[in-house]
Amino acid sequence: MIRTVVADDQAVVRTGFVGLLATQPDIEVVGEAADGAEAVRVAAATRPDLVLLDIRMPHMNGIEAAREIVAASDGATRALMLTTFDLDEYVYEALAAGASGFLLKDATFPELLHAVRVVAAGNALLSPEITKRLIGEFVNSRAMSRRPVATVADLTAREAEVLVLIARGLSNAEISERLVITDHTVKTHINRLFAKLALRDRAQAVIMAYELGLVRAGEGGG
Repeated sequence: MIRTVVADDQAVVRTGFVGLLATQPDIEVVGEAADGAEAVRVAAATRPDLVLLDIRMPHMNGIEAAREIVAASDGATRALMLTTFDLDEYVYEALAAGASGFLLKDATFPELLHAVRVVAAGNALLSPEITKRLIGEFVNSRAMSRRPVATVADLTAREAEVLVLIARGLSNAEISERLVITDHTVKTHINRLFAKLALRDRAQAVIMAYELGLVRAGEGGG
């Protein structure tokens, strides 16, 4: 059972998401919130597996709420951000705050359910389009002021290569094909580099790749 909290200042949107999620036998909506501050309080009281947060809310925005909720739960509660546009200007800030994925408010019912289940399972939900076109732009503009504790020297050449491909939006299967190695070997490299860099998921891996200078804005996959 995926215990979920829905936070959106637009009552119609919030009620719509709650109603849709409530139809699923494996999803339970344990709370609602109309702003970020309320979302933090509800999450603390209900300890959900996942919180759907609108990025733009009064009193406390979704990004600040995500940061507090993820930190307070020590990562046990995952944050799925609701955005109005695919290329939202706050995507990088949300990732840095600990968000694990993004969902458009006009997403279809199957897309909503897929997003909730993917993020609740501990995976990041990042489209290659967001990865390539937006995260790089924002991380690149901020990377100079950041001083990551980890360095490229902590990784083997192959681990660094895998990290670059993750940052470019490739799936495990695509990385396996690109590097001509087995899927099991890909997972091993990912587990090791995640441990070395203290990464929680692919969302954090994308940020780290940019901050270490392994990938820069404008560089695509292919």
